[in-house]
Amino acid sequence: MSVIDPNMSPSDLRALAEQSNAWPFEQAKAIVARLKKSPKDEVLFETGYGPSGLPHIGTFGEVARTSMVRHAFRVLTEDKIKTRLLAFSDDMDGFRKVPDNVPNKDLLAQYLGRPLTAVPDPFSNEHPSFGDANNARLRAFLDHFGFDYEFASSTVYYKSGRFDATLLKMLAAYDKIMDIILPTLGPDRRATYSPFLPISKTTGVVLQVPMIRRDVAAGTVTYVDPDTNEEVETSVTGGNVKCQWKADWAMRWVALGVDYEMAGKDLIDSVKLSGAIARALGAMPPEGFNYELFLDEKGQKISKSKGNGLTIDEWLRYASPESLSLFMYREPKAAKRLFFDVIPRQVDDYQQFIDGFPRQDAKQQLGNPVWHIHGGHPPQGDMPVTFQLLLTLVSSSNAENAETLWGFIGRYRPGVSPQTHPKLDAMVGYAINYYRDFVAPTKQFRVPTDSERAALQDLRDALSQLPADASAEDIQNVVYEIGRREPFLDQAKKGKDGRPGVTLDWFNMLYQVLLGQEKGPRFGSFVAVYGVQNAVNMIDGALARSA
Repeated sequence: MSVIDPNMSPSDLRALAEQSNAWPFEQAKAIVARLKKSPKDEVLFETGYGPSGLPHIGTFGEVARTSMVRHAFRVLTEDKIKTRLLAFSDDMDGFRKVPDNVPNKDLLAQYLGRPLTAVPDPFSNEHPSFGDANNARLRAFLDHFGFDYEFASSTVYYKSGRFDATLLKMLAAYDKIMDIILPTLGPDRRATYSPFLPISKTTGVVLQVPMIRRDVAAGTVTYVDPDTNEEVETSVTGGNVKCQWKADWAMRWVALGVDYEMAGKDLIDSVKLSGAIARALGAMPPEGFNYELFLDEKGQKISKSKGNGLTIDEWLRYASPESLSLFMYREPKAAKRLFFDVIPRQVDDYQQFIDGFPRQDAKQQLGNPVWHIHGGHPPQGDMPVTFQLLLTLVSSSNAENAETLWGFIGRYRPGVSPQTHPKLDAMVGYAINYYRDFVAPTKQFRVPTDSERAALQDLRDALSQLPADASAEDIQNVVYEIGRREPFLDQAKKGKDGRPGVTLDWFNMLYQVLLGQEKGPRFGSFVAVYGVQNAVNMIDGALARSA
């Protein structure tokens, strides 16, 4: 079986990657095709962030996914073409509304309409502005995850003159841009629209006003100030204006030479219009794709200003960074709920992908999410227990401290300790946090029926006959054997011995009656770690409780 050799030559790895249909490679192939039409010495990947609210997981997802495409591109080009990832903050955008999840709302309300970098920091006055405060949070979590990126501020780029040449191009192509945008607007908006938004010299507000004159040679536009009712002529360069959203996106692509940028599904029309504006300016829009949106527990789109869904800090309280990266890798074009109940599966699935990687052939390895998550160098798997099993151990033993949990683990796997398995030690902490916040408040034991009581009594007696060091497999066989009765018999499912199997109702009953939860790990594995006698005592307690 051919596998990816760490010493494999770049050309051999490229040949394998060209055959892969993993989505990062599919995206990277589009960039390679782009370069054949328009060769460049450097490829620029960009992600966008609007600092009108706190950074959320959707922002992280865009950077993580783009980084995966960037790595895939480097493999396909044998790392012979320089690449950069620019995390761009649109912090010169006007402050439209006060977010629900920030302090000092009355203070912020006084600055509506001004650029985000001209609004005070509502958190601690540690930063010059609201925009700067949110930019700092963005950089902090990108740094925490070790992304290789460069940060860019819209305010700095506008005011420094970085965009001046392209802004003058836009002024010259003003009529073409208006022809692209105006058909997409309603009558009222059409009457006031301009691709340029002047910054008021009297109030500092980003104005949405029509232009009454343009002077291409002078590089200026003229508008009527709504506060003074006077005509004002201002340069489009030097940070005196900020472009409207779709025009701004296109201007940035053209000015910086962006080659790749993905965006949410809600921006499909914006991507098309910005692409048309870029072509009107004589440039080729970047490659990219539209990913599906993240939804909260109610099926609503997550929002920076609402603060619904999960934050980065919340995910990292309950799970590893790698599990979050896995969530981002999977099915980027499918809408996914982003709520606390998705975390346990991501943690355990990540470990399954790590464990399975060495057993896969090269094609499968290149399609394994962990290859992309870890930039082609996934770590070795060594996780003795699952996250779901840890949660069940905490729940069944009320062991809300790491020492107790490690007592179970150490007995199950002698020699395994926090020192030998630091990642498992971190997962123990995650499991305790998750149990306290989500499992304990909803824990509810179900009373068994008469037939279930009889089955539990038989399971208790069978387990009591097993040795204390019985294997997980031997315990699971006993659990199956006791479950082979009505109403748990599954005539359609045959075991290796040809006998009927057991329905999921049998295991669901065990979780509900014994553990007070709807789901759980493989029951034999749980008992092996928890201890046979502890499991017998648990059943005794359940039978006494429901007698």
